[in-house]
Amino acid sequence: MTADLFRADATVLSIQDLRVDFPLRHGVLHAVDGVSMDLRRGRTLCVVGESGSGKSVTARSVLQIVDRPGRITGGKIIFNRPDGTVADLAALHPRSRAIRRIRGREIAMIFQEPMSSLSPVHTIGDQITEVLRLHLGMTKRQARTRAVDLLRAVEIARPETAVDRYAFEFSGGMRQRAMIAMALACDPTILIADEPTTALDVTTQAEILDLIKRLQVERGMAVMFITHDMGVVAEVADEVVVMNRGAVVERGTVDRIFTAPTEPYTRHLIGNVLKLEQPSAIRAARPPMRFDVPPVLEVRDVAVHFSSRKRMFGPPPPVVKAVDGVRLILVPGRTLGVVGESGSGKTTLGRSILRMVDPTSGQVLYRRPDGSTVDLATADRPTLRQARREVRMIFQDPFASLNPRMTVNQIVGEPLLVNGLASGAALRDRVAALLDRVGLDRSWGERFPHAFSGGQRQRIGIARALALDPRIIIADEPTSALDVSLRAQMLDLLLTLQDELQLAFLFISHDISVIRYMCDEVAVMYRGQVVETGPTEQVCDHPNHAYTRALLSAVPRPDPGAKRLHLRERYVA
Repeated sequence: MTADLFRADATVLSIQDLRVDFPLRHGVLHAVDGVSMDLRRGRTLCVVGESGSGKSVTARSVLQIVDRPGRITGGKIIFNRPDGTVADLAALHPRSRAIRRIRGREIAMIFQEPMSSLSPVHTIGDQITEVLRLHLGMTKRQARTRAVDLLRAVEIARPETAVDRYAFEFSGGMRQRAMIAMALACDPTILIADEPTTALDVTTQAEILDLIKRLQVERGMAVMFITHDMGVVAEVADEVVVMNRGAVVERGTVDRIFTAPTEPYTRHLIGNVLKLEQPSAIRAARPPMRFDVPPVLEVRDVAVHFSSRKRMFGPPPPVVKAVDGVRLILVPGRTLGVVGESGSGKTTLGRSILRMVDPTSGQVLYRRPDGSTVDLATADRPTLRQARREVRMIFQDPFASLNPRMTVNQIVGEPLLVNGLASGAALRDRVAALLDRVGLDRSWGERFPHAFSGGQRQRIGIARALALDPRIIIADEPTSALDVSLRAQMLDLLLTLQDELQLAFLFISHDISVIRYMCDEVAVMYRGQVVETGPTEQVCDHPNHAYTRALLSAVPRPDPGAKRLHLRERYVA
């Protein structure tokens, strides 16, 4: 082994002029266009950029797992092994024995969505032991013992029993921990983390970032961290590569990138994160809230309880109190934010208002345009159907909520058609006007959802929600699947539409920075209960409850000189 490879900062991976192309029906997409970067032992290199920048394709190229029909068309990926041997990964065939020996053993990867990466029909333990037996030749007993130790290392409670559970029995954070355990099974030299915290709430994200950093220090790994969040970059990076449209536009130490960025695109990324650290200018320009106005929606002591299937023998199954006695008031033309971790009950609360989930008890009082009040919790079907025209929902995943076999015109026009409100030329005109309102070209109406970006698909969902001229919109994590710049654009669009149409929003989110930007008031939920409410500035700047303080302390700031996740408050009920 050469002396250089013993250095703490030795280069273990060198990507040189990498090119990855995707053939299209007409032409070629240069997804990665001449990218170069070095990854050093014991250091974290963050590759940052918006959706479509080429960062994930670059990462997947290292392991030759680029989605077909994409392929590496040029450049080198030099892997310097600890034993002194060198391999050009770009020259290996994607199905060769040589690259299969490297995947998972010497270079491991954590993916963005663990549920789609973990097998639903095999236990977590079986999936980890398969890696150990394949790469290290362990016996079944040795591999199981090692799997339990790995689950303990990633801080999964009761690893001796967790090893025999399935992925669907784990929360999102636990599934990501299990994915990390699998990635670390063979003590890899390099760990590639592709957006590993994007789908997680802020406290779980902080725990995962802490975990990756601790394991890196213990094992001396080099980490390539792919993300679009400059707040996360400031927290975890040693070095940063900024990508845009398949090319590297800027690189440097994390301190230099944040204190003296040279490229407008880098300043744009940082500015979008800073923008969400204060209230929107649109919201700030509004007159103060009036509390003498009758609420358009009042939630009184709503509870939603779930119980498991009854057992033939033994004690009755425990009751899960997903929502437990929640009280909220929504004022016309304003936004009430509901914030909390995964499992806090916020989504169940939103769904119970529209009776997508039946409340166990309580009242959901909706004030109609004529001033009369109806309790949606007990309303009959015709009354509920009428109310659902005026109370609409925007969902978290814009792709999953759009029918892939319908055109945009059909998707947006469906509520009007089903409710008998428009047809023929009138329907076409109304749909075109809705597309205009949300910033989509009306000529795109004959396209299908797969032809649009995530941000464009969410605009389609908003247009559909607006089709029936609603008075209330329940927005369930509508920006969590979007990168930071698209998130700011989408929030500004919603605020503009709110002012134009005098909409009331119930805005559900796990991201308190989004709540600060968007909402007039906020309710903080924990384990089914509201633990704190008040004006957004008051709750965010002077929180009373310890759980709210823990949420706020877990939000990464775009300032590498103010790293704070390791100092964040923990809340224990």
